[in-house]
Amino acid sequence: MSALETTDSVDLLTDVSQVWDTDLIKQISQYIEIPAKSPAFDQHWQKNGYIKTVVQRAAQWVQDQKIEGLKLEVISLPNRTPVIFFEINATRQSTALQPYSDQTVLMYGHLDKQPEFNGWRTGLGPWQPKLIDGLLYGRGGADDGYAIYAAVTAIAAIKRQNMPHPRIVGLIESSEESGSPDLLPYVDILKPRLGDVGLVVCLDSGAGNYDQLWLTTSLRGMVSGVLKVEVLTEGIHSGDASGVVPSSFRIMRHVLDRLEDSATGRLLPPSFYAEIPTQRTKQAQATANILGDLTYKRFPWAHHDCGGSTLFTLPTTTDPVQALLKRTWNPTLSVTGAEGFPAIADAGNVLRPYTAFKLSLRLPPTVDAGLATQELKCLLEDNAPYQAKVTFESEGAAQGWNAPDTTPWFESALNKASMSQFNAPIGHIGQGGTIPLMNMLSKGFPKAQMMVCGVLGPNSNAHGPNEFLHVPYAKKLTAAVAEVVTALP
Repeated sequence: MSALETTDSVDLLTDVSQVWDTDLIKQISQYIEIPAKSPAFDQHWQKNGYIKTVVQRAAQWVQDQKIEGLKLEVISLPNRTPVIFFEINATRQSTALQPYSDQTVLMYGHLDKQPEFNGWRTGLGPWQPKLIDGLLYGRGGADDGYAIYAAVTAIAAIKRQNMPHPRIVGLIESSEESGSPDLLPYVDILKPRLGDVGLVVCLDSGAGNYDQLWLTTSLRGMVSGVLKVEVLTEGIHSGDASGVVPSSFRIMRHVLDRLEDSATGRLLPPSFYAEIPTQRTKQAQATANILGDLTYKRFPWAHHDCGGSTLFTLPTTTDPVQALLKRTWNPTLSVTGAEGFPAIADAGNVLRPYTAFKLSLRLPPTVDAGLATQELKCLLEDNAPYQAKVTFESEGAAQGWNAPDTTPWFESALNKASMSQFNAPIGHIGQGGTIPLMNMLSKGFPKAQMMVCGVLGPNSNAHGPNEFLHVPYAKKLTAAVAEVVTALP
């Protein structure tokens, strides 16, 4: 790395750090205060107006930065959540010694949020921003409200440092946490304006640690829906009916046994599995060498004291490589909600008429989520025990994503940015979550490189209680993004 490159990197970090300290923490704190829940969690989102508020505030902030040449508009289609679209023309010019392409950088993020969840520590809350030792707590700051602020701060820093840059566009949506159902119509409208996208910067992902830049190499797909077992039209005294009327919960267990081995957690349908690419296995081995037992120890395991010794819940594996692969390339089932159960304080001796579970089925990146949804419905509903009424209503499927091969320029730019901002090489990691847009963009721009990254490192707990944004990491990530953007050939 040359002395000039080192100076540019230091100046970028100094620049963006000042903006974070003087403005972004305040802006993101104000964002956290607004319960802009995604439409899947707020059926009255239009009436409540929270999504509109965070979109308008973010758009106004961008315009207030007065970045030369940047044009922004908020686009709202009828009965759909709005998007922010901005664009800025290239400032670099080709020469005989340094020819440049006309490709565009697309920057992506979202402003809608997950619901509150319970379990927040005393003094913390989903809509109560609090900065503690560099960690900004509150719902949505890390997932993913910071994205537009970090992206535009990176662009502004590039401008202030007089660094030539390619054409840049930004697409910030507000339905991602619902599976991005509103996004495709906007992409169709905007596609002629996106240009020839050569690099996508998606700031909605995670990090293996807070010590280096991390590139997300894959994302799992997902099928979600509600499985309901009905046996009665109303509750009956359990002393009267039990033994004759089958338990809806027992039938639920029986039906789920078709899908999952409850002793091991292994899903049973072979079609829900995919061959893991050799490259991803090698990357998992390299990442395991970096993270070691952090791959499983980073989770908030339940534990208790017993006779002076502490007993911890055991993970499914303590092999770091397997831990990485199981959460990124294996299908898994989670029950994320339930209905038909009274609160314990209100539970009388009544045989309940139904049991309903909300299921979240994570799929390997290359498995067809649409076909998996059809198979899942047939598997769960067919030939119900006791001829009970068993229904599975899908709430949507999201296709997974496997990153394209990394080109030499992109790998070099990532490593340079990671070394200059973190003094450590780039790390590669798959993520167990889903970003519906990525598969869409890979199909639309098959030659584009994908910088999928983010601030969701250990214990940041997106979607759960005590979500936090790691501000020192976010500063370095912002500077690293600026470096990679300017490296597009």
